[in-house]
Amino acid sequence: MLGPVAAGLAGTLIPAFGYLPAAGLTEWSLDPFRSLLEWPGLVPAMRLSITTGLLATMLSLAAVTLLFAGWSGTRAFRLLERLLSPLLSVPHAAMAFGLAFLIAPSGWISRALSPWVTGWERPPDLLIVQDGWGLAMVAGLVAKEMPFLMLMGLAAMGQADATRRMRVAQAAGYGRVTGWLKTVFPAIYAQIRLPVYVVLAYSMSVVDVALILGPSTPPPLSVQVVRWMADPDLAMRLTASAAAMVQLGLVVAALLLWRCGEWAVARIGLAWIARGGRGRSADQLLRPLGVVAGGFSALTVLGGIACLAVWSLAGFWGFPDALPQGLDLRSWARHGPSAWGSAGDTALIAAISTGLALFLVIGCLETEYRRGRALTQAGLWLVYLPLVVPQIAFLPGLQTLFLTFGLTAGMVPVITAHLVFVLPYVFLSLGDPWRAWEPQNGVVARALGTSPAGVLWRIRLPMLIRPILTATAVGIAVSVGQYLPTLLAGGGRVATLTTEAVALASGGDRRAIGVYGVAQTMAAMIPFAAALLIPTLLWRNRRGMHG
Repeated sequence: MLGPVAAGLAGTLIPAFGYLPAAGLTEWSLDPFRSLLEWPGLVPAMRLSITTGLLATMLSLAAVTLLFAGWSGTRAFRLLERLLSPLLSVPHAAMAFGLAFLIAPSGWISRALSPWVTGWERPPDLLIVQDGWGLAMVAGLVAKEMPFLMLMGLAAMGQADATRRMRVAQAAGYGRVTGWLKTVFPAIYAQIRLPVYVVLAYSMSVVDVALILGPSTPPPLSVQVVRWMADPDLAMRLTASAAAMVQLGLVVAALLLWRCGEWAVARIGLAWIARGGRGRSADQLLRPLGVVAGGFSALTVLGGIACLAVWSLAGFWGFPDALPQGLDLRSWARHGPSAWGSAGDTALIAAISTGLALFLVIGCLETEYRRGRALTQAGLWLVYLPLVVPQIAFLPGLQTLFLTFGLTAGMVPVITAHLVFVLPYVFLSLGDPWRAWEPQNGVVARALGTSPAGVLWRIRLPMLIRPILTATAVGIAVSVGQYLPTLLAGGGRVATLTTEAVALASGGDRRAIGVYGVAQTMAAMIPFAAALLIPTLLWRNRRGMHG
């Protein structure tokens, strides 16, 4: 992971100082930074990147914390867990389109309330989507990042001994929420700190969600970098590199600020714990807030997908009708052939990049098992590195590196770029189940004369088929949702469902967007359904293998 990120950062840093031999520029200078400073939208773009990133991360973490504190271990929590977990696979672009279709002045919510509540006979002139403060973008990021943090929190719960801590807290008379925050949250946060940093870095530098939900004049800095990268004037590529370095600096500064905030919250929390307040009355307010937060994420994503599906089948649908006058397949007949073409490239890229990631991850985990050496904290940071470093900071450099090796465009650079982002998620999905496998199974097999390779192929892999398929589904979903790596590494010549869907954003054809959004969601969710179905069929006569 260090190699492509370091090479990409170097490939972005060098042009930022005016050195780009491919364009005939061989003199070092600060002109790219001067050009960047002359852009009048720089300060608002930087402000948007910082405020939307920090606000989305704080709200996501607060919502997940309230949900865990108020409801973990209950039937309602298990229901929300079942609802939120599959939503992790929904691509960011599809979620953003769905949210836009829900909250726009002519969206589903406005239609459902008009005219009997609002009195509107036509869409109001309100700037809700792409608002200047980026609030719609923040809402979309919160809805999408909550499932990710929730899954990370669930994995951390087992290591934090949360049940015993809560029993002790409740025996001492603490309220449910207060007891959880004082006894469990510190242990949980220590486990999910890296995923929180990933959410912060991603929220500050995301491009596809910002193109759909974020403001356009000026846009967040990461979006402007992509625009400069696509400019036919090669000099603008230098300005884009300088802006990418500024974006990296903003993310590093935000991470440092967040780290200072952690220290401050820890000091305040220690004083709060020392005061000994039981906080039993707080449960009445905070527990409903937790359900509202979890329900917001689930309803936003599920409602958005439903809205995309209806638009893909809608005939005439005038405002303020809540539903179209008829449903037909004309939009699928019109846009389906091109969508299927993009779906083929999407599937090919996802299959190869996920297959390579599985091969590398299983090799790494098996080596870890045979040598008896667990992954260190430094190693975990290396795995997370492509997720913490903003994509926009090193992908332009990685593209330059590909050009240096003659990979001008096409599938190979795109698959390589996808592999950089798929591998960490596959590793995180498969790591814990692989390490939790009972080693006595291997000892028994070795005692019966099975070689180490035989233990792997004939014992371990079949027993771990369910987590392997789940990790495969996660990898495919990550690959399907990649926008910036496909756009930059492919030179704009590789069309996937995600790049085509985002390209439709400027056109405003809701039926076409609905078709591509539904196709994109299906491409990400079908592997998850297969991951549930295949082990059930394979082990239908072996109850013990159902885990």
